[in-house]
Amino acid sequence: MPRTAINVLGGLLQECGRDPLTGYYRDGCCNTGEGDFGLHLVCAIVTEEFLQFSRDHGNDLTTPAPQFGFKGLQPGDRWCLCVSRWKEAFDAGVAPAVDLNATHISALEWVNLADLKSHAAG
Repeated sequence: MPRTAINVLGGLLQECGRDPLTGYYRDGCCNTGEGDFGLHLVCAIVTEEFLQFSRDHGNDLTTPAPQFGFKGLQPGDRWCLCVSRWKEAFDAGVAPAVDLNATHISALEWVNLADLKSHAAG
């Protein structure tokens, strides 16, 4: 697991969120590495519209899964999304805001920086 990953702006990758604890490695950061087949790279601030979109596309992020220590997401939560799901939501016009400082540089292999910047969290 990389300790000094880079974000999409070229700086050090910042923490995405700890409540709920996010990231493929559950370290609060959108780090990636071997085994992260979903590529959990995009630090998003989820919305009700996005959560519904994700649920409609087979990934219910709102239902708690206590066996995995997951309490379910609510609008306003920060979460490391799979880059492909963020891109699907972007193409559908329902992409959530993105924390560019906490989004892994590898996301740029799948989405362009201008699209991410157009959804930058304020």
